[in-house]
Amino acid sequence: MANIRLKFVKAYLDRHGKARHYLRQPGRKPVALPGLPGSDEFMAAYGAALADTPRVEIAARQTRAGSISAMVVGYLGSADFAGLALTSKDQYRQNFERMRRDYGEMDISTLKRKHVMRMLDAKAETPSSARDFLKCLRLIIGFAIGIGIREDDPTSGVRVKVPHSDGHHTWTEEEIVAFQATHPVGSKPRLALELLLGSALRCIDVVKIGRGHVRNGVIHITAQKTKAALAIPITAALEVAINAAAPSEHMVFLVNERARPFTADGFSKWFSGRCEEAGLPHCSAHGLRKAACRRLAEAGCSANEIAAISGHKSLREVERYTRAVDQARMARNATVKLRAVE
Repeated sequence: MANIRLKFVKAYLDRHGKARHYLRQPGRKPVALPGLPGSDEFMAAYGAALADTPRVEIAARQTRAGSISAMVVGYLGSADFAGLALTSKDQYRQNFERMRRDYGEMDISTLKRKHVMRMLDAKAETPSSARDFLKCLRLIIGFAIGIGIREDDPTSGVRVKVPHSDGHHTWTEEEIVAFQATHPVGSKPRLALELLLGSALRCIDVVKIGRGHVRNGVIHITAQKTKAALAIPITAALEVAINAAAPSEHMVFLVNERARPFTADGFSKWFSGRCEEAGLPHCSAHGLRKAACRRLAEAGCSANEIAAISGHKSLREVERYTRAVDQARMARNATVKLRAVE
């Protein structure tokens, strides 16, 4: 049986030298767990103990040993899940809850490729959801393999084709000007725009920025998703916006209507409302991150230089901006040369 670490599980040796395992959660009585970690009886008891506590987000119900539900509960208590970024955890929890609802009673050890394909076929009309479901299914199958419940991965080689999309709309310069005209310097929406545009950060990082992150005109922050340590020089436009609208009595520059820091989701929804006020319902906060990368590419920055600001872990996305700018530049140069010989 493979050695695994499970959340809230503590091991002790009794006076006879025998290993005893307990589920110990703050404010709750210890629960004795039978067998060894990873065994069917242990995982069933572990899952049932977690399902019996209101602290677990997944729906609390009796969990059958060896079921998909039991593997979900086990994975949520694993060190692998604990090491994920908060945004990933929230997304996975939602997918796992739906997985337990639809397939929780299925035996993970007897799951075959044909079952996986049927699950994905049921989501054929929403390819993105099917892709996310497959990703989460792979995680719990990997967990089951790691604890010795099964030896193979029935999702191996399975792929979900998602139609190509550019995702969030990238703001144009005209749209940026339109937003600025609606929300002048000194307003919170203008401060939000300049923070997004001047830092090229994700919403989850922008809502955390405050005076404590600024030293010598540079924002120092660790990107939550990629864990990249970033040092972002403050632009002149951002400096003006901060001085005009950022509250000095708060730890962060952006606060909600209750004078508390925004959540990333709350900020994104609030900013979408400000876009609608500017006649830009198709624009979003994340679209400004893309616009910031576009501006950097147009200024002649390389993909690596853009990533040093934006915190992208992979250069694949930022290279799209540099390629687009290079193509436009070469097209202009070609037109000039063509006119010269006409």
